[in-house]
Amino acid sequence: MKRDGVLRRWPLVGREGELKDFDEVLSETRSAGFLVFGPAGVGKSRLAEECLDRAAVLGHRVGRAVATAAAASVPLGAIAHLLPDGVDLSDPVSGFAHVARLLSQPGTARPRTVILVDDVHLLDATSAMLLRQLMDAGVVFLVGTVRSGEGQALAVAALGHGDAVRQVDLAGFTREQVVTVLERVLEGPVGRSAVNHLLTSSGGNPLYLRELVVGAVAAGVLTCDGEIWDMTADRLPGTRRLTDLIGSRLSVAPPAGRQVLNVLSLCEPLSLGHLEKEAEPHVLGALEQLGLIVVVQEERRSAVRLAHPLYGEVLRADMTAQCRRDTLLRQVHLLKQSGARRREDAVHLATYKLAATGTANPALLVRAAVLAAHAREYPRALGLLRAIPQQHQSFQVQLLLGKTLYEAGDYQQADHVLSQADAMASTEEEVLSALPVRTQNLLWGLGTPYAEVLDVIGAARDRVTSPLGRRALLLNEAATALTVGNVRRSLALTADLEPEGTHAPDAQAWLWAALTRSTALSVTGRGEEAEGWIRRAMAFGSAAGEPDSPATHEVSHWAVLVLALAESGRLAEAQEVGARAFGDVTDASASADRRLLAFYLARGAWYAGHPARARRWFAEVARASRPHTPVVLSMALAGVAAAAALQGDCEAAETALAERDRLPAAGYFPEERLGEAWLYVARGELTRARAVLTAAAGEAYERGETASEAILLTDLVRLGKPGEAGEAGVARAAAKRLTEIARECTGPFHRSRADLAVAWSTRDPEGLLAASDALEAMGADLLAAEAASTAASLLRAAGQTRRASAAAVRAEDLAERCEGARTPALVVCEAVVQLTGREREIGLLASRGMLSKDIAAALTISVRTVDNHLQRVYNKLGITTRGELADRLLP
Repeated sequence: MKRDGVLRRWPLVGREGELKDFDEVLSETRSAGFLVFGPAGVGKSRLAEECLDRAAVLGHRVGRAVATAAAASVPLGAIAHLLPDGVDLSDPVSGFAHVARLLSQPGTARPRTVILVDDVHLLDATSAMLLRQLMDAGVVFLVGTVRSGEGQALAVAALGHGDAVRQVDLAGFTREQVVTVLERVLEGPVGRSAVNHLLTSSGGNPLYLRELVVGAVAAGVLTCDGEIWDMTADRLPGTRRLTDLIGSRLSVAPPAGRQVLNVLSLCEPLSLGHLEKEAEPHVLGALEQLGLIVVVQEERRSAVRLAHPLYGEVLRADMTAQCRRDTLLRQVHLLKQSGARRREDAVHLATYKLAATGTANPALLVRAAVLAAHAREYPRALGLLRAIPQQHQSFQVQLLLGKTLYEAGDYQQADHVLSQADAMASTEEEVLSALPVRTQNLLWGLGTPYAEVLDVIGAARDRVTSPLGRRALLLNEAATALTVGNVRRSLALTADLEPEGTHAPDAQAWLWAALTRSTALSVTGRGEEAEGWIRRAMAFGSAAGEPDSPATHEVSHWAVLVLALAESGRLAEAQEVGARAFGDVTDASASADRRLLAFYLARGAWYAGHPARARRWFAEVARASRPHTPVVLSMALAGVAAAAALQGDCEAAETALAERDRLPAAGYFPEERLGEAWLYVARGELTRARAVLTAAAGEAYERGETASEAILLTDLVRLGKPGEAGEAGVARAAAKRLTEIARECTGPFHRSRADLAVAWSTRDPEGLLAASDALEAMGADLLAAEAASTAASLLRAAGQTRRASAAAVRAEDLAERCEGARTPALVVCEAVVQLTGREREIGLLASRGMLSKDIAAALTISVRTVDNHLQRVYNKLGITTRGELADRLLP
């Protein structure tokens, strides 16, 4: 799609079943027509046009007609232009026979003419009669569209009856179809938040979706950062055409129903009983029959909503300020009159009164804000909290405001408010209740340096004297230490944590600490132990009924569970659990926790060797982290770079790393260097890549980040040729350390990676094939493919051709799952096994267009040495030019 938002034709997606039906019906000589039913904007005309195009390709003569109310007043007004010249219809019988003869094309292979009629229900009786005669005579095949609710129209009854006419009902887009059409139109991945906005606002209506996308792109609300399209604002502007379409749709409402629509636009959903105080039942029935409202069953009450989300926007825009005020105040009166007994009634009372008058009772505002925040309606909660007068801004109000700002992603303002709340705290309990969310906001929201966060904890320590309070401070420090990579300190501070929350003196502190300990155990490679902690935390948190605290938010629980499952080697399960959890997460959920879950899903996809999926998740995290969260943004950009490089997209990898280098030094994790290492690999600079991985693995070891160390060491092994001199020492050292890790940390993933490294370093094809089987079983497709590919090379070199071929086929099958991943171990070339490590590295650099002098400078060797190595490569591969070299060596 052009970035100016000009859309010529919306792609037809999700209609494969209907098109198959059409192809089948058209091919049957006894068939007579294909009618598409559906609501306005659902894509009936677009589908009918595609059907007509297919008929034309098959050699049918085609024609188009649009039935209108105006044309219906004139006999044959809609289809007169389709009739042959010189036909006299004054005598219907002979006239119809004459038309049939002229249209039948005697002697042709496909005698029928295919005619498309939009809005069949508006056809005049004469046109309908003529078309039906021609259909029954086998002269015309009708493709027609019919708006929902018009199936009883005389023309539809005449043209649609009988088995010879296939009728299909067209529904709105599903979420998957919305994703497909957006990515085709925008020519790139689209963030899940944008998909949610567009799906909710359009209601899946293709026409509305199109206009929303056109308006959003034109207004700069839907933009691309080079990796992913996403929203820059919560409101979608749409287009004038969209407003006119909806206005026309709403204009059919009876005058008595307009007030009902206005009430719903401001206050939906409302109970059916409540709305019956606004209008007579027959008015509500008429609105429902017109498709302007829907009645749904919610628990024990019938609730009424507008039939489409966009109706409310148009109605509100058309409402005067006085009408809005009067409508809201009437709802306040009716709620009070009914007793406002439901829990959410407090939110409605406060919201309506505030919107109507700008003020409300402070106690009501506080109560409503608590309920709204609990329901994760953060924009509403913020509006209510900000409306509380200054003299009523207590510590609890400030703390709730700070928490809500954090959950909504406004980290700068959250820090300001939480600092004020901390200053207002007068008891030890208040100090401790403000500290966790404040430190979490500083670390994950603002990327504040560790030392400054420790100062905040230290200041709190001066105000906390009880043993229980001091312990809570230590547990908070454990979470802080983990965030900045001090894993050993975090584990030490949680070492005496009660195994079950029911035995803990402070439920909130235990949940926070259990989450922290589970994460720390995962980072140290103890995934199975970590899973036990997080599952106990999830069970206890659910039983305690505390889903609203940022320290115990269930989204972060799911995120840590995904991390623990991945570290246990259950990669497929981790992706399934995480994707399901993310699908249940609303855009109103805590932004930091959503990013954390998305990051671990990205990391798991990288583990599995699925770079396209990993890149998309990393890109979403990066987009959501700008500009306030440098720690998360740094990790996400490194992930984007690694995934892009694995796909061979060096330019995107370089762009991501350049942005990362410009970030403030808020934190650093050794695993981030995977982006740099794989960019070197993509460029063919394997020596530099190995140097980066070696240094990063050493740093991970020093910090106790065993999980990252294992990833880095495994990649180090993968970049060396099995058992080769010069590389064998590096591979053996890595294999030795991976074997130690497998002994220290339980779980099949560690064992399989150690087995892979040992087999790789000792040129053991049997061990490689066994490792491939184990890795595939846990979902590590790329590692499994590389192991099989390397085994194939070793078996071929040993003369075991049949087994080598079987291993190569297996490697190819596994590689097909890896979304175009390009690694040295997947280069399929029989002669590659003849090259030494240095020859292969120089050959890769030369195949990417580097001159000998540049290769020499990169590898710190002489130009003559480079040329000598290249000559040997040419001789071994039987080639003479660098162009041929690229064909042989590049994936």
